[in-house]
Amino acid sequence: MTEIVTCDIVDAHKASGRIQSCAIQFRQFGARASFAGPVRTLKTFEDNALIKQTLATPGHGAVLVVDGGGSLRTALVGDVIAGLAVTHGWSGLILWGAVRDSRALKTLPLGIKALGTNPWTSRKDGAGQLDIPLHFGDVTFAPGKWVYSDDDGVIVAESELA
Repeated sequence: MTEIVTCDIVDAHKASGRIQSCAIQFRQFGARASFAGPVRTLKTFEDNALIKQTLATPGHGAVLVVDGGGSLRTALVGDVIAGLAVTHGWSGLILWGAVRDSRALKTLPLGIKALGTNPWTSRKDGAGQLDIPLHFGDVTFAPGKWVYSDDDGVIVAESELA
């Protein structure tokens, strides 16, 4: 994969109106600091069963964007669930919530952005909604859009950028 440079994307496309920059200051957790792909979305709160179920399906290079309500009380993803994403071909995860197993996550060939960490596990009820528009960080993440991420931030584009 070509190195993603979000600053270059902004410079090339800001006048087009086709991109937005996420205002949330995510932390980087995966071994892949730069990643991109078509957006898949999931909304849940302190429950990771639907995340695990989704990442156990073929990702085809997509990025799973999870609206966890910004909660830092429980982790939505740890090394086991992130490992499923690697096995099934996902490009990355962007979590408006927390992760756990941060040392192990750093070794996985996956882009992972989250707000922070918490060792506490989340519920496993399966509550949540898949593939709906999500709005946080002053941007809308919706299936069919593309996301580009690196150390400088997260860019959402209306479609894949050439």
